[in-house]
Amino acid sequence: MEVSKIALIGNPNTGKTSLFNLLTGLNQQVGNFPGVTVDKKSGSYTGLSGKKIEVIDLPGTYSVFPRSNDERVVFKFLTSKDSEDFPQAVVVVADTSNLERNLLLFTQLYDLGIPLVLALTMPDVAERRGYQINLEKLSAAFNGVEVVMVNGRNGEGLQELKAAIERNKLKDNQDVFLQNDLEALIKNNTAQTQDAKARYKKLRTVINSVTEKKGQVGDRFSQKLDRVLVHPVSGYAIFIMILLVIFQAIFNFASVPMDFIDGIFGELSQWTKASLPQGAFVDLLAEGIIPGIGGVVVFVPQIALLFTFLTLLEETGYMARVVFIMDRLMRPFGLNGKSVVPLMSSVACAIPGIMATRSISSWKDRMITILVAPLMSCSARIPVYTLLIALVIPDKTVWGFFNLKGLVLFALYAIGVVMALIVAAILNAIIKSRDSSFLLLELPSYRTPRLKYVGISVLEKVKVFVMDAGKIILAISIVLWAMASYGPGERIEKAISEIQAPSIDGDEAMIEEYEFKVAAAKLENSYIGILGKAIEPAITPLGYDWKIGISLITSFAAREVFVGSMATIYSVGEDFEEDHSLLDRLKEQRNPDSGERVYSLAAGCSLMVFYVFAMQCMATMAVVKRETRSWKWPFIQLIYMGLLAYIGAFITFNLLS
Repeated sequence: MEVSKIALIGNPNTGKTSLFNLLTGLNQQVGNFPGVTVDKKSGSYTGLSGKKIEVIDLPGTYSVFPRSNDERVVFKFLTSKDSEDFPQAVVVVADTSNLERNLLLFTQLYDLGIPLVLALTMPDVAERRGYQINLEKLSAAFNGVEVVMVNGRNGEGLQELKAAIERNKLKDNQDVFLQNDLEALIKNNTAQTQDAKARYKKLRTVINSVTEKKGQVGDRFSQKLDRVLVHPVSGYAIFIMILLVIFQAIFNFASVPMDFIDGIFGELSQWTKASLPQGAFVDLLAEGIIPGIGGVVVFVPQIALLFTFLTLLEETGYMARVVFIMDRLMRPFGLNGKSVVPLMSSVACAIPGIMATRSISSWKDRMITILVAPLMSCSARIPVYTLLIALVIPDKTVWGFFNLKGLVLFALYAIGVVMALIVAAILNAIIKSRDSSFLLLELPSYRTPRLKYVGISVLEKVKVFVMDAGKIILAISIVLWAMASYGPGERIEKAISEIQAPSIDGDEAMIEEYEFKVAAAKLENSYIGILGKAIEPAITPLGYDWKIGISLITSFAAREVFVGSMATIYSVGEDFEEDHSLLDRLKEQRNPDSGERVYSLAAGCSLMVFYVFAMQCMATMAVVKRETRSWKWPFIQLIYMGLLAYIGAFITFNLLS
């Protein structure tokens, strides 16, 4: 049988994604399975025969019996083996160090009569635990099914897997492992449990016959670490300390490259204005596009550091422990243990976090998780947080070694987590359901991070952040510059004419004051100034002026747009003196009536709290609509998070004023 299409299937955390990446490289694309919102990840590679082979990466599942959206998609896919689109072979990915649990799914697929190849991963972990698998005996136990050992971390055994896939041994199974009609068991939970018990009993006999022990069995190193890292007391303390270290590093290590990037964009704007012919297009470049894009790029070092730490925690196996210990904390608030993964994912971005809720079988628990996920501070908030912290929080050390700015950043993340739990508890009391939930989690062995994989992963995530944010920033920067540069009728000219010009022999200070007043008059009487003044009464109680209001409105497209909008608004008419960064320009802003700093401690903290709670991400709202198949839920999010943001900001400003 000529192979042109294969599918990968396996339990979660078996190395299936690593194997998919090894096979397909960069030849990947993401779509949706027909009729559902579950992601369909596919790719291709060139086989040993030189022909192109398509690979479909199915969602992770523990059994063919579906309990969630992901598992229903897998079951529907596997039971359509008579379809012309069904692959010629299914590669079952199984963790060698947890063979009994992984082979349960394999035996179910075997009994469905599907052409199979068994790929055993993580052989190094099994060897460390003191045993190895006899591949020939295991193959013989299942009527000659191809069994290959492959290491997804270094690619060892990949060529053997490709060869096994293309060999002519692939054929529909005529043998069965257990005489049970799996498709008939789909509606009987009781019968499914009995089937699983029977399979495990028979599997133990098979595994004992193919396993060769080599000394002490067990991962003593992981067991010793887990006594501390998942302890009910020390586990939480260590996790909090790790978070503190991460946020301290984000500020301390990223400051030098951030200053460098900020200087580069400032000099670029200065050179553009000084070297190119004067005109509207050059003003757009120097005052709109360059500052807008620069306002996002300058925060790449901090975002890269955050992703680096998160990837390292995941690579070492510690992130699974975080999920485990956090489950204890979240249960009393009505959240499913499986909610931990989506909420932790939302620290990077709420979109994949919300999509990860598909593994939650309970409708109620899934909806609550979706509704509170955007309260977790995502990477898009980092540019806003760090800009405001740099503006209003003094650079000093607390308790001898903690940077105050890092502590404030940690506090902002903590506020989001606490509010997510409070809202979840309220929703749990409001939404009624009889569904029960449970957490099924594999704790992988601790392992050394693959620095190459960490680097590639961080680079991809930063690239997505910059490209996605950059497109929005570019479009909004152009619109903002136009709105800030032009006004209705002759309103701007009239406002300028009312300003008394300095005499010809006036000193430099008088000339600078006149130029400042002209720039202010232009901005206030432009389209953006008129819009800002219109909304100013609503945001004045929060400590904001109309310029901040404009940035709040534009950042509803995406939170990180706030920084680009500020950069554009405060760059219109700017002469871009050397060492005059956006931060310097913001620090100089004064209230024309009171003469006080616009970005005071109270106003800055109020803005931070606003951005902790506000639902300012159109893409997230679109994903919530897609996942819930209704606009009701995203609008509920928008309203309740908007109220939280306004009330929280109002209280913060008045407490600190």
